[in-house]
Amino acid sequence: MAKSSKLVVAKKGRVLLVRRRRDKLWMFPGGRKRAGESERKCLRREIKEELPKLKLSPVKLWKEVNAKNRRSGRKMSDAIFLAKDAAGALKIDDKKEIDKAVWCKPRGIRLTPTSRYIRDKLFPK
Repeated sequence: MAKSSKLVVAKKGRVLLVRRRRDKLWMFPGGRKRAGESERKCLRREIKEELPKLKLSPVKLWKEVNAKNRRSGRKMSDAIFLAKDAAGALKIDDKKEIDKAVWCKPRGIRLTPTSRYIRDKLFPK
């Protein structure tokens, strides 16, 4: 089982990203699972905590990643979910953890290692 869940949603050539407050790196929204929580429930909870006004189309599991990131050497244990659409304001509720949410192009932005891996697999150059 994955330790965390991430959401990937794209529209009009842009992806939804959030910025971590502590290091200013961008990432796909999501977070760590709690004890006894499924990956899907984790994703729903994290999105509700981070971006409560965001309304998603149904999410589908794309891939479970349990590997070492070749660039950073860090272990990845993530369930990656895809949504075809999202609507609503990008109002941040969890301001201790994230400080910004935007729709932007997936290249030319400082991403976390896991988010770089996801971007490179789903949005190749």
